[in-house]
Order: sequence, then C-alpha cells, then structure tokens
Amino acid sequence: MFKIYNKQSSKSNFLRFLIIGSLSLGTMVSCDKELEQFPSNAFAADNFWTSESNANIALTGAYRGAIEYGTQVVPSDWWTYCGIVFMEFATDNAYDRRGDNSTQNRLTNGTLLPNNNVVNGYWKGSYKRIAICNDFLENIDEVAMEQAKIDRMSAEVQFLRATQYFYISQFWGSAPLVTTTLTPDEANNVDKASKSELVAFVENELKAAAAVLPSFGELKADEAGRASKQAAWAFLGRLYLGEKKFNEASQVYKQIIDEGDNIIDPDYQSLFTPTNEASSENIFSSQYFGGQAGNALPQHAYPAVASGWHIVNPLGSLADAYGFDDGTPLSYDDPRFDYSDMGANRDPRFRYNFIWDGSTFAGKTYDCHPDSTGSVDQLTYSKQATRTGYGLRKFFDESFSGNLRSDYGGNIPIIRYAEVLLSYLEAELEAGNPITQELLDLTINAVRGRASVGLPPITETDADLLRPILRNERRIELALEGQRLWDIFRWEIGDEVLVGDFWGAPFPNSTLYPTTSKKIDAQSRWYVTTKNFREGVDDVWPIPETEVNVNPKLGN
Repeated sequence: MFKIYNKQSSKSNFLRFLIIGSLSLGTMVSCDKELEQFPSNAFAADNFWTSESNANIALTGAYRGAIEYGTQVVPSDWWTYCGIVFMEFATDNAYDRRGDNSTQNRLTNGTLLPNNNVVNGYWKGSYKRIAICNDFLENIDEVAMEQAKIDRMSAEVQFLRATQYFYISQFWGSAPLVTTTLTPDEANNVDKASKSELVAFVENELKAAAAVLPSFGELKADEAGRASKQAAWAFLGRLYLGEKKFNEASQVYKQIIDEGDNIIDPDYQSLFTPTNEASSENIFSSQYFGGQAGNALPQHAYPAVASGWHIVNPLGSLADAYGFDDGTPLSYDDPRFDYSDMGANRDPRFRYNFIWDGSTFAGKTYDCHPDSTGSVDQLTYSKQATRTGYGLRKFFDESFSGNLRSDYGGNIPIIRYAEVLLSYLEAELEAGNPITQELLDLTINAVRGRASVGLPPITETDADLLRPILRNERRIELALEGQRLWDIFRWEIGDEVLVGDFWGAPFPNSTLYPTTSKKIDAQSRWYVTTKNFREGVDDVWPIPETEVNVNPKLGN
C-alpha cells in the first residue's frame, strides 16, 4: 500500500482511509491457496469497478499485496519487515535468535526442504499480489475517469506485478506465469514457464511501466510511496544484474543517474527513521503507519533491556566487514580496535547500524557480556537476548516511546539511490568497461563519502582488485536491507561464505567464555552456528510441497 503524507510533515489522515480501504480490498482479492486464483466477494465485482474512489482503493490493495501488520516471523510478502530484514538470517549477515531450527536459517544450512514455511510464505505472497494485479488490470478500463489516470494506475500495477515475477525468477527460476484471473480448475493445472520466459516478461513489463510512470521528481507531496520511473528502472537493473546482462544494467542505471532526481543523503542513519524517510535517496519503500498499519520490527528486534525480543542478531562476519574510519580493514590486533568500545575508530555505519556490549540504545546501556549474569541481555544460548553479542540499531528512532508492536511508523527501504550507484559501478566493472577515477567518484565514493560517513575515496581501478572492495561496500552499506542472499546467489559464492562456523563478538577478558561458548575461538569470539550451504541445491528454491501436491506439474 502506498502512503500519503506531506514530505515535510506527519503522515496525513487521508492515508487512514486508504489503509481501511485496502483492508477490505485484501479480502476481495484473496482466495484459496495454490496460485491465489479467483477473487472472492468482499466487494461484488459487478458493482465495484464503478468509481474513481473505488479504483483508488483497488490500487491501494495492489500496493499492499499480502503485507500483514502486527508481529510475524514467517514472511507473508517480500516487502514486510519480516520479508526484508529476516531474509538476512539466511546469510552471513545475521542470525535468528530462535536458533538453528529457524526456517530462515534452514534456507542455507543444508537442510532446505519443499515444506519450508518461509519459501511457502514468499510464494503465496507473490501470487496473491499477482492475483490482485491481474484483477486490477482486467477491470480498470471499466471505470469512468480520465484516461491519463487509468494509464498511470495501470503502469503502477504493471510494475508491482513485474516485481513479483522478478523475485520468482531469481529465487525459483521456473514457475507459473499467470497474467489473467484463473478459475480454481485452471489454477490447479497450470504449467510452469521457463526462467527465460519469466525474465523476458519482467523486462518487457518494467520497460512498459517506466514509459508511463512519472519520474521520482514529479511525484507530488501526497503521492509519496507510489512507483516512479526510477523504481521501475531500478528493478530492471536488478534483473539485468541477476541475468549477467551487464551492459544493459549499466545503461538502465545510468538513466536513473542522468534523470537527476535522486541524491546520496548526507545523513545515513536518519534514512531509516520517520524523520528522514521521505529523502530522495529512498526511491521506493515498504510503507508503514503507526497505530493502524504499524511496523512491528521494534518488538522483534529491540534488546531485552528496551522490552524487545532481540530476534535480529548481526553476525561477527558482518560486523568485522566494517573497517576503521580511515578506510583500512579491521584488525583485532590494531591498537585502534577497542574491545571495551567496538564502535570507536570505526566506519561510522558500524555505529549507526549496530549495538554492542556497553553501548547505549534508547537511553539504556546494552549489557550483553557473557559474564553479566544479572543482565537480561546477557549473551547465552538460552535467554531472550543476543546470540552473537550484537544487536540492531538500524531502522529505529530511539526516541520512539509507543507500543512496540503497533505504534511505530518507520518505513523500510526497498530501493535506495546508494544501491543504484553501487550497482552501476558493478555493471561497468563486470561488463569489462574501463574503470576511471571519475566513475569511482560518481558511485562508490559518493556513497562512502557522504557527510555522516566521510570515508576516504577509493582509487583502485584494476577490476580484479576493485571487485572485493565493491562487494564489501555493497554489503556494509545495504546491511539488513534484504539484498545479501540475492547477491550471494548471483555472485555464486554460497559455497565460500555460507559454509563452516560462524562467530559473534569477541570477549577476550571473559571468565565464563571458555566454559559457556559451545566452541572456542583463538580470538575469543562467541560461537553462533555452523552452515553447510549446498551449491546448486540451496540457491534454487523448491516450489512449496503444498502446491506440488495440488498440481504435480509444478514438481517437474
């Protein structure tokens, strides 16, 4: 659902109507399982498509898709906080406090099966939104309103449908391509399309949508959250990167840059809070409204000392990817590294994104030391507390004082301009085009050089030496934004980064560490888990077992 509010003020009351409308529409277009095939009857179809106000409700329903509000641990949609942030549990970036049996963890630890409820959640959410979009596109021309409005709404819904098939093509490969409303019998007998067919469909739909959508700079103040040309181009760029069409990716990312509507915001930390979520760096975001469509991530991710469930635990492999503030890599042996204040002398994004032992969060001291037996956040394998020695700060306004489950209204970015610039550089590099200092300054140095980060510029122009620098920059800049697993899949590095033991923060002076950590590390890092990613198996998701049971064609 898109959010309506003045970019310089609080979110408007008009959004309340749209949220209520989308709740009703969600019932209208929901249906049986399988491919969410046939809209049911919250509104009768023969009298719904009769007014512009109803068309706006339908459009809002398409934006909402399968997003559910309140707490959830299994994603209902790619764009819920659960669908975005919790995706990181399957990577080398974060660990799920629920433990090794968490179904997010099972995506990449060598135990993925077709009955995985996370895979099922993304699948059902995709096809539910697709069904909503198909219904919209089949009926919008019946509404008596200006053709320009119909064309724009149709382009928005084309974009939304194409994004779902983008995800499907990248994570499943071969899957049904459904572009019309199906009867139950039709849905239960549908054939799979090849990955190349899905990719071609997404490419064509995104191009068509971009040709009609307004540019980001043309969005009015009360249209914040709606799709723009830049959003369509950015997903098209992702598609080209995923398919290794690097020259095409470069061209489409350059279009976004040349349009000139988006910026690298000087204040990194505020991009993820309500105070600055309307920044033109945030090209497209998952929309939340406190009190009615609240973001429950604070309940799940706040530390115990702040009444949270501490489910999101950044891994040491991600924390250690943030170097020192002069741009040099982290080393525990460097005198600048301070075990008592791990944020000292570091890349500022480490401090913006994480909490660690002894740091302050929401005005409270975060005490997760293994020896702190009286602390609710003590690092153990049993408390409702950290499992890594780190917690999450990113996405939170620490002055927030409402109900953690329902009152927080912070958006979560889906596409940022920082991603566009880093992707443009990657496309140029992988296409074999010359890397110049001008290109570096336009892209990676603009990202890491923003005022609140201020890291020195990259000057490396050799492609083989630049590649690991760029990939690390992408990892730390976009951390916990749901991109890492897709990056691992498309870079084909799962057998490198998702195999072996994973560790948390170091505690060299802990007296309890030697007897409480399940494995002992020479650097006194807390043992977290072990992964056994299967290359060629875990990087292509199985179609859910429940779907194959209904339609055996999907298992072929």
